[in-house]
Amino acid sequence: MPNNFARILGIINATPDSFSGGAERTACIKNAVAMLDAGVDAIDVGGESTRPGAAEVPAANELIRVIPVIEGILAQRPGALISVDTRKAAVARAAVRAGAAIINDVSMLGFDPAMAETAAETGAGLVIAHTRGIPEEMNANAVYSDVVREVLAELMAAVKKAVAAGVDRSKIIIDPNLGFAKNTAQNLEILRNIERFRATGFPVMIGHSRKRFIGEICAITDAAKRDGATLGLSVALARRVDWLRVHDGIGHAATFKLLALTEKGAE
Repeated sequence: MPNNFARILGIINATPDSFSGGAERTACIKNAVAMLDAGVDAIDVGGESTRPGAAEVPAANELIRVIPVIEGILAQRPGALISVDTRKAAVARAAVRAGAAIINDVSMLGFDPAMAETAAETGAGLVIAHTRGIPEEMNANAVYSDVVREVLAELMAAVKKAVAAGVDRSKIIIDPNLGFAKNTAQNLEILRNIERFRATGFPVMIGHSRKRFIGEICAITDAAKRDGATLGLSVALARRVDWLRVHDGIGHAATFKLLALTEKGAE
């Protein structure tokens, strides 16, 4: 993105049970290609919902959902940067073989003991996203004395684990993972102090798109109708983080383009 704006990671939910709705294979590929053509920097393909309370999806089902989508995107847009949103090493490995370049693990390397080694062996980029516990129990784990300090410490412990397994530090991105074992007040405290995460030296990703805390603050119960509020927060974060993971990639790409063109000194 121009003018040092955060890069945009467009979300593709290849699952029927996502909190924000999923899509079948052909629609997923079409949506991903449209986002890439609009200027989105990368696509994040996921085949398992990890929203609070979600049940685990067998790896075999997840593979059936994500691999054809990754292959379909790359068939139409060779060289596209693709991330796989998974907490399972077998899915991550297969996705990288299919062409994904980034593994996005929302379990902070805690779900599958083989994930850190898999990331190292594949040479893929690695997003380490904070959480506590599995989705079925994470809401009960949103208890902190200092949410920023504790989330940072737990993320850095996971980074240490990844590096010890052989992951190149330059390939790691950290994500405070808003809404995962965090309530609305805690999410806001993290956003107010996001510079402390960037001070670690690692690129920072924020995944706020359509999340419940936005709905609570803005009184929008329907997740699909939270794109406007999501975009507003994205603009506020545009130079404060390195990646924004969002559903409305096309709207974000257009907005950031306009912001760049209307700034003083733009050509």
